[in-house]
Amino acid sequence: MNINQKEFDVNRLRYVIRSAKVEDGKSLAKVRLQIDGETENMDRKPGEAYIDELGFRQLIQEDTISKSNLFLVAEVNGKIAGFSRCEGNSLKRTAHKVEFGIAVLKEFWGHGIGKNLLQQSIDWADNNGIKKISLSVLETNEKAIILYKKYGFEVEGRLKNDKFLSDGKFYDTLVMGRLV
Repeated sequence: MNINQKEFDVNRLRYVIRSAKVEDGKSLAKVRLQIDGETENMDRKPGEAYIDELGFRQLIQEDTISKSNLFLVAEVNGKIAGFSRCEGNSLKRTAHKVEFGIAVLKEFWGHGIGKNLLQQSIDWADNNGIKKISLSVLETNEKAIILYKKYGFEVEGRLKNDKFLSDGKFYDTLVMGRLV
């Protein structure tokens, strides 16, 4: 599904949030690989579960026609600075919910891109009959957890020792949800 493009100006950074286009495939492959190397908050190390340009193009095409999927990008001066995705399904028992994921390049942290991608996704969900948004977040990602709680997400569970990080320790993943 698509949304109308919105412009933002936060901390002297102008950007737009818009629906992903198939032409974004190449840039998204590079951005995702870079983000995976910038933080351990993501599920992957750089190169793991790699999605190439063609893979992103197919994903965007499918999401554009799906009523239960939304793929957004944040763009700064023609460059993708981050993206988010809501993925639903057509199973009758779970068609009311979507899984939310987000990624923002480190150089653009602190400009509200994550917050605005989240807000646009929530607005879309609320206006399209989605009753629940679920997400997973690493227990150490305190800024994200605070943001999610601010937008009505609650901790629904904890996956113990779910992630093994570079410091040689295991960390929990929080499962959070927002009900309409």
